[in-house]
Amino acid sequence: MTDSNQTPETKIPLWVFLAFSSIQKRNHALILIWACIIFSIYSLPWSTFINNDLVATLFLIEDWSWIAMMLPICAWYILSLRWMDTNDSWGNL
Repeated sequence: MTDSNQTPETKIPLWVFLAFSSIQKRNHALILIWACIIFSIYSLPWSTFINNDLVATLFLIEDWSWIAMMLPICAWYILSLRWMDTNDSWGNL
C-alpha cells in the first residue's frame, strides 16, 4: 500500500547526475563550484593584459582556450546546484 501523503521522488536529470555523481553533500558541490570559478579566473590569459615577467611566470596560460572551456563548465555546475536545491534532491543521489 502506498501512503497518499507521500510525494514520489523527483527523478534527477542525466545532466545533473553527471555533474554531481560522486558528490553527496551540498557543501562539497559548493567547494567544487568555487574551485572551478577560481581556476577560471586563473585561466584568463593575464600575460596578454599585463606585461610583467612575474605575471608571465606565474600565469602560464597565453590563449583563450581554457577560459572558453571553463565558463560552460562553471555554468553547468551552478545550474545543476540550482536544480538540486529547487527540487530538494540532495538525499536522492
